[in-house]
Amino acid sequence: MVEDEEIAGHFSEHVPDMALDFPFELDKFQKEAIYHIERGESVFVAAHTSAGKTVVAEYAFALAAKHCTRAVYTSPIKTISNQKYRDFSDKFDVGLLTGDVSLRPEASCLIMTTEILRSMLYKGADIIRDIEWVIFDEVHYVNDVERGVVWEEVIIMLPKHINIVLLSATVPNKLEFADWIGRTKKKKIYVTGTTQRPVPLVHCLYYSGELYEICVKETFLPKGVKAAKDAQNLKNSSRGTSVAGKSTGAPSRMSVAHGRASEKGGGNKTQKSTGAQLGGHAAYSGGPQRSNTGGWKSEISQLNLLVNKLSKKGWLPVVVFCFSKNRCDHSADSLTGMDLTSRLEKSEIRVFCDKAFSRLKGSDRQLPQVVRVQDLLRRGIGVHHAGLLPIVKEVVEMLFCRGVIKVLFSTETFAMGVNAPAKTMAGRAGRRGLDEVGIVIIICWDEIPEESDLKGLITGKPTKLESQFRLTYTMILNLLRVEDLKVEDMLKRSFAEFHAQQALPEQQKQLLKGEGELSKMNVAIDCIRGEPTIEEYYEMVVEVEKLGDHIQETIMQSRAAQQALTTGRVVVVRTDLLPLISLGVVLKPPSSTNKNAIVLVLNQDPSFSMPDTSISNKKPEIRGASKLSEGYYRKGARDIEDEYSVTGNIPRKGTGVVNVSLPYYGIAAGTGYVVGEIDSKGFVRVCKNKLRVDPVRLLEDVSTAAYSMTVQQLLQQGKERPNEYPTALDPIKDLKLNDLDTVQEYQKRQTFLQRMAKNQCHGCPKLQENYNIVHNRRILKEKLGKLRYEMSDDALQQMPDFQQRIEVLQEVGCIDCDLVVKLKGRVACEINSGDELVATEMLFENQLDELEPAQAVAIMSALIFQQKDTSKPNLTPQLANAKGR
Repeated sequence: MVEDEEIAGHFSEHVPDMALDFPFELDKFQKEAIYHIERGESVFVAAHTSAGKTVVAEYAFALAAKHCTRAVYTSPIKTISNQKYRDFSDKFDVGLLTGDVSLRPEASCLIMTTEILRSMLYKGADIIRDIEWVIFDEVHYVNDVERGVVWEEVIIMLPKHINIVLLSATVPNKLEFADWIGRTKKKKIYVTGTTQRPVPLVHCLYYSGELYEICVKETFLPKGVKAAKDAQNLKNSSRGTSVAGKSTGAPSRMSVAHGRASEKGGGNKTQKSTGAQLGGHAAYSGGPQRSNTGGWKSEISQLNLLVNKLSKKGWLPVVVFCFSKNRCDHSADSLTGMDLTSRLEKSEIRVFCDKAFSRLKGSDRQLPQVVRVQDLLRRGIGVHHAGLLPIVKEVVEMLFCRGVIKVLFSTETFAMGVNAPAKTMAGRAGRRGLDEVGIVIIICWDEIPEESDLKGLITGKPTKLESQFRLTYTMILNLLRVEDLKVEDMLKRSFAEFHAQQALPEQQKQLLKGEGELSKMNVAIDCIRGEPTIEEYYEMVVEVEKLGDHIQETIMQSRAAQQALTTGRVVVVRTDLLPLISLGVVLKPPSSTNKNAIVLVLNQDPSFSMPDTSISNKKPEIRGASKLSEGYYRKGARDIEDEYSVTGNIPRKGTGVVNVSLPYYGIAAGTGYVVGEIDSKGFVRVCKNKLRVDPVRLLEDVSTAAYSMTVQQLLQQGKERPNEYPTALDPIKDLKLNDLDTVQEYQKRQTFLQRMAKNQCHGCPKLQENYNIVHNRRILKEKLGKLRYEMSDDALQQMPDFQQRIEVLQEVGCIDCDLVVKLKGRVACEINSGDELVATEMLFENQLDELEPAQAVAIMSALIFQQKDTSKPNLTPQLANAKGR
């Protein structure tokens, strides 16, 4: 394999006969990609906007033409498809397939939206056999919540003979994504790209008519933010509002880069700002907005002032990114008195529009939208969003590419890969070969964002590629009709399941190894008392432990158990401070201020290395007391009397102060111990026994002698009943528990204990040995069962959702009990937008029977309507009746 440096250095030797010559020197990543494409290998190119990724796509087209095969270029949005069709038409035999138009579908090179390619794959179109290359543009669109799943579907379903070219913005996990594709398609994916912007960006804040540079070529400038803040403070103080230095963090007036601007700083999903952004030489956010401060300048005058400033600086054309279609329209309409085109440009616009709209028939040429857009275009102002007619959008795109539109108000999708000649805009600002820098302007009408927010937005890490895979009814129905791919296979191969599927080879090795170990353990138990009953005995032990844990949990929540946790009470505890369940004694019971008890616990695991937190025999100085000599202390000034008290074995009343830092580890009588806080869940057993302990000497004086005496007493408890813990308080007799469920569980446990005592294994000298054999065998079986489950289809994340959707499809009659797709299901497969099940039900219930075609379209449009609008339409009687049905 040729090294990457070797490819770039000796490119002409490795690719002597290029399928397409370029009139400029190729960048390193372009040479690497073309080299691998020439070898028939798939590539993933991750590079910044305008870095030249389209060169790689063009070469794949040229190679397909040279080989007399076909190539497909897919994009996430129609705008990109339309532009690429226009760009490639001069070089290749190109066709265009989108939801709006179908031009030359027989061409060797086809440009289409990803949804169109998915539909072809599901239907098994003949064209698929002839395709050599599929180019996925804007692959980072896989992060889109609504449509990202389409990319995963298409990549999974592509036949093996098709090679893939993936073009993406810079992403941090490109190797992970390429690895997923490589494993899914069982082929190598070569990753290349660049992190260098061909045209570096300069970010500015626009506030109160002035521009403040805050980031130049990825170097953040805090002084620019400070200057803008100072201007804000001065302005506010002049009004007497006393809001100097106050900021709301990320205000709604702030311009937030959406779409491609997230390559660098879009990690925090703030795309739903109410602002808009300027593209071209500056990025602007907003359009006319109502000023919170009121009365400074009208919104329209602010927008006019901004555009005039950009025009004087030579920063036009500019793209204003808005985050709603209404804002695009209102912003454009607010520039009523602005005319940005010359006579020559007006003539060019008029001729172009007349020719383009001549394709419309009759009264369609006088549609309000067509008339309004032409008036805006003649003044150099344009709008672009999904609410426009396809022909209107195409006219706007082409005129903007010609450079005669100076200000374009657009939703963020226009920045998604559209190669527009804008000097000022967010994300795609700057034109390679024309501009030294691209400028992004963040408009702040009222408040300046916090410096940390701005820095994170502009210089933060790019967003990772993450799976948005989800099941849909259309996907399930289509896959049930395809023999080569099951729904379960689609789920397994999704990016969401990549890590789980990546672990399968190792899990298979573990399973084989475990099954081998289990076969060796499946030997007959050597019982010295006749027929082995150790399996039965083991089951009873497991049940006793399970019941005991639940009973103990209930006991510790009772008031009687809490009252039993007095100083000196012997307990058995489970704590993270020690590796084993251990014997202990309560030094300080729970109280109203501290719900945890302080317990001294023995370390009964000789292999555990005790941390060295013990102190020397020298006693610490006690707070609130003056130390005299060993064994004596004098009460402090807060006490009523000033007297001497003798310490030692005579307990005295202490102050309640704990002078040891918990957890406190130590060694006494040759045994390790730890003093720590134990909550109610940590007590395994509350014993009947109590010890005589001195909490004052243990916790306040920290007396070594006291710790030694306490540890010795605990050790003696263990010696009295070897291999057993001290007797526990009886929950019925001692703790007086009367909860019916707890009493029944207790009686059930006692029954098991009696049966265990009668079992021949009880008291057998080989009990522990045989018990360990059964226990280890059971643990291994459980481990292997869990491993088999993780490797099965049932462990797939979306399997429960799949099963529920299957039940719904059966209920509505789209599939039968054998998962065969019925007529209703085949109809639902043809509905690619909106709610496919609801639309299908409407058709089969004849809900549209009495309606005219236009009325039926109006009713069906409700299934895809997304605009947030509180106004209610005026319905005709027929439509009202249809709505009621």
